[in-house]
Amino acid sequence: MSDETPRAGDLLVRIGAIMFLVGALATLATVTPLFLGTTPLPWGFYWLCMLMGAGFLVAASGVIRSAVVQRRQAVAAAEGSAPSAPSAPSAR
Repeated sequence: MSDETPRAGDLLVRIGAIMFLVGALATLATVTPLFLGTTPLPWGFYWLCMLMGAGFLVAASGVIRSAVVQRRQAVAAAEGSAPSAPSAPSAR
């Protein structure tokens, strides 16, 4: 186990990776009978192949969410540590 704290979007990336792997395995299982010349698998396996693309989209949305949160934190930190603007010279 790591000591790193989970960040925003990490869960989406993990779920997306699992969905992608399930879809990739379903794709391999679906394509294999076509190369071996055996009977094709039922239509349900073809629908499971769609998880590959959906998993990629879920993982990509997790990466984008993580980037947005990090950018907000960086902007907030920059605003907090920015030197105060010099005051305008007064007209006398």
